[in-house]
Amino acid sequence: VQLQASGGGVVQAGGSLRLSCVASGRTFNNCVMGWFRQALGKEREFVAAIRWTGGSTVYSDSMKGRFTIARDNGKNTVYLQINSLKPEDTAVYYCAADRRLRLPVSMVPTEYDYWGQGTEVTVSS
Repeated sequence: VQLQASGGGVVQAGGSLRLSCVASGRTFNNCVMGWFRQALGKEREFVAAIRWTGGSTVYSDSMKGRFTIARDNGKNTVYLQINSLKPEDTAVYYCAADRRLRLPVSMVPTEYDYWGQGTEVTVSS
């Protein structure tokens, strides 16, 4: 599985961005697609995840409300919509794929098998 993330950029506080992650190569029906982010000097943190089959979603408690994850199976693409951006949202955002059927969905970066290259989001105040 190859993952290609895009959509990052520089945006003013209060603005919105939609990040995209295109998956290519072999995919798995039980696959979970996740978004993580890593700010400079901080650990990688879970943002949200979605199952390819069924579309159920899970969010980090701190991300609920402003972040929305969605998928388009026909385009093999997962999106992360971020609204009301804050300077503390500045980070590199990564998409990742977990090919195992886990219940509940994992929020642990090391349990994800495939990673995209990351797309940088900078929010100016």
